[in-house]
Amino acid sequence: MRGHPRRTTVAAALVAASALLSGCSGLQTGSSDAELTVSTTTAIIADLVTQVGGDRVDVTSIVPHHGDPHSYEPSPGDAAKVAKADVVFSNGLLLEEPGIMKMVHTNARKSAPKIEIAEKLEQHGGTVMKLEEDLGLDVLWLGWAVEGEVEGDGSQVRTTATKLEGPGELRVYLTDTLGKPKVYVDSADGLDDADSFALPPEAHTHVNWAFREPGTYRLTVQGRTETLAGKSAEIGSGTFTFTVGDDAEAPEGAKVLDGGHADVALNAETGKVYVRADDETSGEPARLAPEDVVLNVPDRARETVPEEQAYSFLGAAGDELWVLPQAVIGKHVHGDLDPHAWEDVANAAAYVRRIEAELIKADPDGKATYEKNAAAYLETLAALDEEVAKKLATVPEKNRKLITTHDAFGYLAKAYGMEIAGFVVPLPNQEPSAAEVEELGTTIREKQVPSVFLEPNLAARADVLRRVAEDEGVGICTIYGDSFDDKVHDYVSMMRHNATELAKCLGEDA
Repeated sequence: MRGHPRRTTVAAALVAASALLSGCSGLQTGSSDAELTVSTTTAIIADLVTQVGGDRVDVTSIVPHHGDPHSYEPSPGDAAKVAKADVVFSNGLLLEEPGIMKMVHTNARKSAPKIEIAEKLEQHGGTVMKLEEDLGLDVLWLGWAVEGEVEGDGSQVRTTATKLEGPGELRVYLTDTLGKPKVYVDSADGLDDADSFALPPEAHTHVNWAFREPGTYRLTVQGRTETLAGKSAEIGSGTFTFTVGDDAEAPEGAKVLDGGHADVALNAETGKVYVRADDETSGEPARLAPEDVVLNVPDRARETVPEEQAYSFLGAAGDELWVLPQAVIGKHVHGDLDPHAWEDVANAAAYVRRIEAELIKADPDGKATYEKNAAAYLETLAALDEEVAKKLATVPEKNRKLITTHDAFGYLAKAYGMEIAGFVVPLPNQEPSAAEVEELGTTIREKQVPSVFLEPNLAARADVLRRVAEDEGVGICTIYGDSFDDKVHDYVSMMRHNATELAKCLGEDA
């Protein structure tokens, strides 16, 4: 059932880490007499560090309980704590919102190691897997991407819209987790350096593309690198063609993209700009020159400006728009690899081995303590791994399908013989149509899932999934992905809850 060998273990008590919630600034554990001050990006990593470090470490998490590492915006208090840290641990693989990592590299001492644990997970016995994204939209799912590396910790690539030709206005914006829009490009008052956004190397993000009038548009973008030292260098530009509305004609010979997943992409190393599009035949992304491709926004993408005041930048409420949606609510910058590796307990053990090695480097006098604590906790994790596998083995084969509010459970599914049937989130700021609600209901019926699963920190944005589940008479259960809450404070409790909830909600009697 699992993708890694099962270990024979001695009986071990599953020990929950004690944790204190320190206001809105994050999780803090450890002792005031600690030898090391450690800052982590998430409470999950903070718990693992505490298990290995014990009283020799004082641990603070940047993202608090209930927080979302994909979108959390760090505070000045977070920066002050990072500045005091002897070691900073993050997950890596672009899990964290770029602003978090920029804050870390800006404020952490140069002498403090900055460890992105999952970036070298395989060297410590873990596994990583590709991130699969497919929401089945009936229009093109178009994002922005940066490929290629940029020298310097915390460096990024800024893409600026420099010219727009077309019959109407274009806005490129992102809807955050709470439904608030952040505008990156607005052609209404002309384009300048403010019509831009920055991404870390090898990153991708989802955005909304809103066109005011049908017709053909040509958008020119310019890329440049930015370092924390304030240095900047231009690296390439290109012009992309959009056909908006069913009557807009594509240039002869151009490849028309009107569905699937694609990105306006810039390569920081070569300076080339292109469309990176999914290729179902090869399984690898195709890279298409801007002059060879047209990005289509058909009439079925037509929407109206919402009534909320926050969206007045799009026009008057009720005005027509043609919109390619971001599809996933909230900031969702990520790379090609799935960062949620801890959802496989065997990978959590790899996290622990990496943490042990890094703490010993930073505090050699604590070597015996770190080795002893890590060995004991690895036994705990081995017992937990077997417990999770045993519980999930009770789920009937026909029920091993997960529908969730977030694409965070690929590792759990692969490790314990489950199937990701889909992650369902509403389109940003759009009330789903009757047809879309019916389609979701049909999916639930066809998959014959007994229950769907909501994450506590994302439950507020899952109204559609909750309502359809109630209409279909299936269960609504809780699963933990990126974050703890007031009920679950540590990794062992989180994974034990997930296994118990999945077995109960997908079991024979569900």
